[in-house]
Amino acid sequence: MRLHRLAITAFGPFGGTHEIDFDALSAAGLFLLHGPTGAGKTSVLDAVCYALYGSLPGERATGAQGTGLRSDHAAPHDRAEVVLDLTVAGRRLEVTRQPAWERPKKRAAGTTVDKAQTWLREYDPATGTWRDLSRSHQETGEEITQLLGMSKEQFCQVVLLPQGDFARFLRADAEARGRLLGRLFDTRRFAAVEQHLAELRRAAADRVQEGDRVLLAALQRMRQVAGDSLGVPVPEAEPGEPGLAAEVLGWAATARSTLRERRTVARLALTAAEEEQAAARRALDEARELHRLQQRAGQLHARRERLAATAAAHEERLTRLARARKAAAVQGALDLRYAAEQAHARARRAEEAARAALPAEHTAPAARLAALARTAVEELGALASARRAERRHAELTGELARVDRDEQADETLLAETADWLERWDTARSALQREEAEAREAAAHADRLAALLGPARERLAAARRRDTLAADADRARAAALTAREAAAGAQRHWLELKESRLAHIAAELADRLTDGEPCEVCGATAHPHPATRADGHVDQRAEEAAHAAYRRRDAERAEAERALGVVREELAAETAAATTAEVAGLAAEARRLADEYERARAAAEGLHVLRHRLDAAEREHDRRLAERHAAERRAAARATLRDSLVREQVALDEELAQARGGAAGVAERARQLEKRAALLTEAAEASRAAEESAGRLKEADARVADAAYRAGFDTPEQAAAAVLDDAGHRELQHAVDARRLEEAEVSSALADPATAEAAALPPADPDAATGRARRADLRLRAAAATDEAAARDTAALDTLSRQATAEARRLGPLRTQYERVARLAQLAAGTSTENERRMRLESYVLAARLEQVAAAATVRLHRMSGGRYTLVHTADRSGRGRSGLGLRVVDAWTGRERDTATLSGGETFFASLALALGLADVVTDEAGGVRLDTLFIDEGFGSLDDQTLDDVLDVLDTLRERDRSVGIVSHVADLRRRVHTQLEVVKGRDGSRLRVHGTGG
Repeated sequence: MRLHRLAITAFGPFGGTHEIDFDALSAAGLFLLHGPTGAGKTSVLDAVCYALYGSLPGERATGAQGTGLRSDHAAPHDRAEVVLDLTVAGRRLEVTRQPAWERPKKRAAGTTVDKAQTWLREYDPATGTWRDLSRSHQETGEEITQLLGMSKEQFCQVVLLPQGDFARFLRADAEARGRLLGRLFDTRRFAAVEQHLAELRRAAADRVQEGDRVLLAALQRMRQVAGDSLGVPVPEAEPGEPGLAAEVLGWAATARSTLRERRTVARLALTAAEEEQAAARRALDEARELHRLQQRAGQLHARRERLAATAAAHEERLTRLARARKAAAVQGALDLRYAAEQAHARARRAEEAARAALPAEHTAPAARLAALARTAVEELGALASARRAERRHAELTGELARVDRDEQADETLLAETADWLERWDTARSALQREEAEAREAAAHADRLAALLGPARERLAAARRRDTLAADADRARAAALTAREAAAGAQRHWLELKESRLAHIAAELADRLTDGEPCEVCGATAHPHPATRADGHVDQRAEEAAHAAYRRRDAERAEAERALGVVREELAAETAAATTAEVAGLAAEARRLADEYERARAAAEGLHVLRHRLDAAEREHDRRLAERHAAERRAAARATLRDSLVREQVALDEELAQARGGAAGVAERARQLEKRAALLTEAAEASRAAEESAGRLKEADARVADAAYRAGFDTPEQAAAAVLDDAGHRELQHAVDARRLEEAEVSSALADPATAEAAALPPADPDAATGRARRADLRLRAAAATDEAAARDTAALDTLSRQATAEARRLGPLRTQYERVARLAQLAAGTSTENERRMRLESYVLAARLEQVAAAATVRLHRMSGGRYTLVHTADRSGRGRSGLGLRVVDAWTGRERDTATLSGGETFFASLALALGLADVVTDEAGGVRLDTLFIDEGFGSLDDQTLDDVLDVLDTLRERDRSVGIVSHVADLRRRVHTQLEVVKGRDGSRLRVHGTGG
């Protein structure tokens, strides 16, 4: 990898745009990057790292990202940008990165955030042009990482050699060295093996413990089945302890034997209880049967006595039943006689009612009444023609009345129409005049409305103009005050900053610790540290003043922005209102508004007037048409009235003859209809009464003959002996029930078993029931005990088989767990078989550290004049783990020394050799990527002249094969020894770059 060009804009302490030509700097092979503390030497290296990986090295990666990368010295609209031109893996690339930044809005106040941007281009030597590869952050990062073959952490350790970090690495313990080496070398697969083995161990342990918990659960269920009275001690082992399965299975075998003995005893007790219960049941059945027979005998004797007491009533029922059978022969004649009697009574009542409605002829016989009815019907038929004439006469009367009403209505209509038409011309002229006046008022209102709107707008603009003029004066005063305050705060901040920079050495001296390297020169001895002077300004005071200046400057910008807004609004309102006064504009607006309201009120009735005029025209036409129609109807009515009167006179003569003495033909017809109907009804009722009397007489004769033949003296005796169906069934049922009961009682008393039971003493079934119940309870208890014993024995056998199967299944799991646990402990360095207590990843890193120590020794020999050699040691330190130790072999004494015993200068060139050796090994690890540009950051201030020359000679060897090395330091002696220099100059407006000794 070779760097060609780096362009920095608004990045870190650099406020403007600065370009570094690394090709020119690399021509001499060795160049110096120097400048005062805080000028921005490290920021140049940060820019290289940011261009390649999109973030800063080390701890600065989290403290300055995104908008924090932009320089505070940059102009408001300048965006931070880094452009790096480099060659890697034979390809010429250009990487451009712009971090996110919070820029001012273009069209409004405030700020907005622009996202970070990335461009990757490649130079095509065939065409001599740059070709775009990607604008994606992710694709650019993956492409560069793949070409370089190393991560950001590896790059920062290999290309940007941080001497402070390697000095700490030289003195660190094994754990700290492991963390750094783990970041540089990809040993994740070995750590993954450790993790995988640990996970396998945990999984195997979980499976074994889960199996043990299953066994203990089975033991708990077997304890519940066997009960607490078993008398066998329960195993108390925990899950995972060896021998748990054997203890559980042994306890199960003992419990099974005990439960089988209990089952045998319960079976014998059940057999004895069954025999006792069977005997008690037989005794209970015998007592119940004897009690039943004795009760039956008593009931039969009681029934026989009751039958003897009711014998007389039974004989009476038999007599009634015999007379009812004889009367059944007379029943039909009696029913016919009853029906004839009822029919004759109804006929007599109907005849009396019909005759009562007649005037004088009610005593005449039926034949005479029928003849009178026929005469009335004949007279009624003769009135049909007279009724038609009477209806027509009524119709003619109604038509004449209607003609009179129509004539009167037309006369009224003609009078009203004549009066209305007489006033028509005057009314029409008045409406036309009002409509013309309203139309003129509407046109005037429209003209006033067009003038009123602009007048009101000018008035409102004038009022806003006067208000904004006062606002502009206040905003102008506020902006002036804010500018003066911001200028004062800026002067105060710059004064404090200059004062602090003038005494920065004292501030750095406060952080020195004896034995610890200086942050500036790297020396561990501090003989004459600077001291603070009176009134010294520290970083906190400077930052507070800077924050106050930024607040005041923000207030100034906001005040100026507000002033600009007010001025723009004032100009707009002045243009709209002109220079007229508010009072004059208000008076003009009021005058126009008053005239407009009057005109609008006058024009409001225009539509109504037009509607009224149209309606009046239509009413005039309608009135004329009605007058012509009424005149035509009057001529037709005169002819119709003459015709109706002649027809009515002819009908009056015809009706006078037909009415006779009645008020009218209809009244005469109703009289004849009523008379004919009454006579006909009376004749029919009289004939029916005569016929019913004859039928009643015949029925009496038939009843008397039937009663005599049945053996009754009179028909009345036969009627008294008759029974209806319900009475006959009830009497017959009582007789049959009596006979059946007598037969049942006689048969039951003749049964030998009943007679024998009646002769024995009374039975006691309650006592027998009690004995049987007690026997049942004893049997159920014995059966429950036997069933429980059988169930417990079967359940324990099943659980015991399950526990045995689980123990067999658990055997291979426990063997597997022991094998995996041994491997996991060995890889984790916790096994007794791992004598050095070295983790697998540490073992691999130890091999890498051994390579690094060998590569570092090559350069350390030359820097130390052959005195020191770095060696790797696998010995343990105290209680810690071994594998990543470093020792120094002193050739002058022949002894190994701890790296912490080296002096400040010795520590520097030892750590430099270590850094260079680590760079070689990491480069080989990255696939042998050629690194043509290296940077070494600080640490040279602790060397004497001879050692510095030796170190520079070693660095000079790095230039072999066209490699360039940049030394980052502020040591003055290096500026004399290294002629090609890149100087960082610090200033109030930001840092800038100067190049020396390149010939350009």
